[in-house]
Parts: sequence; C-alpha cells; structure tokens
Amino acid sequence: MDYKGRLIEIGFLSLLGATGVLGSQTTWDVAEYGAKGDGKTLCTTSIQKAIDQCSRQGGGTVYFPPGRYLSGTIYLKSNVTLRLDSGCTLLGSKDLKDYPPTVQAFRSYTDNYTDKSLIYAEKAEQIAITGEGVIDGQGAAFKGPYKVRPYMIRIIQCRDVSVRDVTIVNSPMWVQHYLACEDVRISGITVRSRVNGNNDGIDIDCCSRVVISGCNISSGDDAIVLKSTAARPCRDVTVSNCILSSHCNALKMGTESNGGFTNIVLSGCVIYDTRLAGVALEIVDGGTMDGVVVSNMTMKKVGAPVFVRLGNRARPFKKDMLTPGIGVMRNITISGIEATGANSTGCAISGIPEAKIENVTLRDVRLSFPGGGRNKDAGRAIPEKAEAYPEYSMFGPLPAYGFYCRHVRGLKLAGVQLQLAGRDGRHALVCEDVQDLSIEGLVAACESGAESTIRLTDVSSALLRGCRAKAGTDVFLKVAGSTSSGILLAGNDFGAAGKVFECGPNVPAAAVSQAANRMK
Repeated sequence: MDYKGRLIEIGFLSLLGATGVLGSQTTWDVAEYGAKGDGKTLCTTSIQKAIDQCSRQGGGTVYFPPGRYLSGTIYLKSNVTLRLDSGCTLLGSKDLKDYPPTVQAFRSYTDNYTDKSLIYAEKAEQIAITGEGVIDGQGAAFKGPYKVRPYMIRIIQCRDVSVRDVTIVNSPMWVQHYLACEDVRISGITVRSRVNGNNDGIDIDCCSRVVISGCNISSGDDAIVLKSTAARPCRDVTVSNCILSSHCNALKMGTESNGGFTNIVLSGCVIYDTRLAGVALEIVDGGTMDGVVVSNMTMKKVGAPVFVRLGNRARPFKKDMLTPGIGVMRNITISGIEATGANSTGCAISGIPEAKIENVTLRDVRLSFPGGGRNKDAGRAIPEKAEAYPEYSMFGPLPAYGFYCRHVRGLKLAGVQLQLAGRDGRHALVCEDVQDLSIEGLVAACESGAESTIRLTDVSSALLRGCRAKAGTDVFLKVAGSTSSGILLAGNDFGAAGKVFECGPNVPAAAVSQAANRMK
C-alpha cells in the first residue's frame, strides 16, 4: 500500500471509531452536555444525558474533565465507563432531594438500609468507574438514620464491573455496595471516609467472582467486608495486597451471613490503626462458611488480630421469612500473620455447644500482646452469648491472652508464637470443648506466678509436640474436665518448666500420657 493509500485507510478508520460503527463516538464529555465544573451548579441532568447518549450509541466513555461537578443520583448503564480525569472531583449534593429513592428488584436485608445513592446501577453489564479523579460524598452534611444517608456507589445484579484508580472520600453511608453481582474487579482505589456512621470502605454482598487488589482504605466502619444479606452466597472472592485501617474491623465476613461464604482468599494485606479485629470471620444468621484462606499479613495497633465466631443471632433477611437455622463454619486456614500492638483482650475462636467450628488451622502466626491480664481472669466462666452481635470484645477479658478456642472440632496450631510486652497472669492458650486438637511448635510467654501456658478443659484426642516451655514457666499444661481424654505430650522441650502438667480432680487418670520429652 502506498503512502496516499495508507492516509486514506487511517482517515476511514478514524471515522469508524473504536466500536467499528461508521461515525460512532467513543467518548462523551460531560462539559459538552452542559455540566459546569464550578462546584456550585447542579450537573445531575447534564451528566445523565451524557450517560444515556453513550449507552444508546453502544457504549463508551463518559469523560469528566478537570473541575468540580456537583451531582445528585446518576444511573450508570450497560457498556458505559465513567472516567474522572486527574483534577476532577464528582461532588455529591448536600441536598437529600437530589437522591430519589430507588428500590432494587433483588430483595435482601439491605432493604432496611438506605434507598439512595450517588452512583447507581442495576442489571447492567460491562460498566466501569475509572481515572485518577475524586468522588466526594460530602458525607458530614447528612445527619440521622440510614434512610437519610446515601451510599456513594451502589451496584446491584450487574455483571462485569470494574472500579479502578479513583479516590473516594467522605461518604454519608457505606462507601460502596456491590449486591448480587458477578465478575467484579476493584483495583488501585483509595478510600478516605471517616465523616459519618456506617462508613464501610467496600461491601461485597452475595457476589461471585470478585477480585479486590492494591487498594488503600481508611474507613470509619469495616474497611473491606463480605456480606450475605440474602439466600445467595458470597463466593469465589480474593482480596490481596491492600493497605487497611478502620475504626472497626479491617477484613470481615458478616455479620449478615444468610447465604454464607465459600472459596474466599484474603492475602498479602497491611493492617494498621484498627480499633476492633484485624480479621473477623463470623457466621451468626445461618449460612455456611467453607473454604477460607487468610495468609501473609502484618498488623499493627489492632484490637485483636483474629476473631472467629459461629453464633446464632438467627436474623432472617426478610421480615416474612422463617428464622434461619444455625449456620456452619469449616475449613479455615490462617497463616503467616505478624501482629504487634494488639490490646489485652486476646483472640477468640468460638462456636456454640450445639454447633462446633470445624477444621481450623493456625500456622506460622506470631502475635504480640501488651499484658495486663490478671490471674483471676484465667478462671473466668465465659458466657456463650449465642444470640449476641459478634465482636472480638463480646466475652470481655478472655482466660488466655493469646487464643481462647471453644467448641471446635479439628483444630491445628503449628508454629504459633505468642509474645508479651508486660506481665500477664492468664494462660497463653485455652481450649474448651475441643476435639481432635494438634499443637505443634508452640512458643509462648509465661512468667513465674502466671497460670499455666496451656489449659485444656474437656478436650479429647489431643497431640502436643515440638513445644517449648519458656523460662519462668511454673506449669506448662493444666487439664480440667471429666471428658478430657487422649492427650499425648511427645517430643517437647520442658526443660524450663517447673512442672509439666497438672490435672484437675475430675480428670480421668489416664487422660494424659507422655513420650520422649526433654525434662528438667
């Protein structure tokens, strides 16, 4: 082809545009539809015109140039990308009248929350919000209950959703809610929202095939939370390489759990300045949690590094539904956790008597606690609180400064290290009503005068091996409960322990046996 022919070809292709349709347009500039970037003029109608025109012509990009664009609710449609240029801010209106109520077709417990949003999409496909601009909800302007505080972004029953690189700040309610969606990708976004109540950073609800990566979130409520507010499970989700801080929990599943959670991976995150739990896994409204892997995380200044709870709040997701049955929690692996600056409460892994958590592994976990627990706290009777709202602090000071594990079947601790910055009179680890227990390579602080390093109460079929008593340990293990049995201590280093184990008065005589331990 000669030079002249090539120019003709290029000119023809430019007429075709990216969609391949003669004369089609791929970018719609909101300014060309009357939107003014002065931060004062309400631009809702102009922005919506650009979105509607883009959608009618087969899709493309609705472009926001630098400026401040004030808007109420805008409705995102199939095949449309909102692109916010650097220097652009999409401002949520401070007037609630600019957010018309929108009731989604998919019914869930969130029907009880707000019906208003800044950006809304329902049953759309191939939609995106991208760019280096800012979405500012001006959330401090909204006071009152859920219904008067809009979401920033709400995406319902959509497929192929992408949110990339934008910064989202100052939400009146949840920052983002994705409900019953498929194929969602959220990457490289920044969230700064601590100006109102319920400022969750990202809510993934009854969704499948979700990838969240490289996000930087500081939120007033849970930073990234998976929910199941209807009978549909949240499944096939990965969260990785995020930096998280929260006034509540950093990474959480629940509290709404009606549909359950399956095939979830949380990995490679940095968590800091988080008031409640670094990782909270919760089933309290029925549903099944099965196949969860949490790995390779560092935490600094969290309430508790880990909280795992199977309870029975049993709240139905619709008022006319029957109370859900007790849920199921199983096959959970937590590994590669490094945490400092936790408070003195301790970590709980707790089912209820009629429903045990099954198959939990803690591996290569090193946690540092401040100390301050009293000897009398080690013997506290902890209430079940099966119907209570789940929170790491719900039981008060735990009998163990490290891990308190109750109503579990199939519990493995391998390479767990528990450190103290100050004296603590409690146990490092307490297991109650646990079957099939394996403790390998435990190293835990236990000063003279404190309770034993480990207490096992009504524990059956337990193997402790490769553990090492720290200097100053008076008693390494105390065993209690008439159903304790099959506890084997093998290949441990008890050279620094004043006494290896003590049994309570009602413990069967043959409950504990030893083999090949190093003794004092």
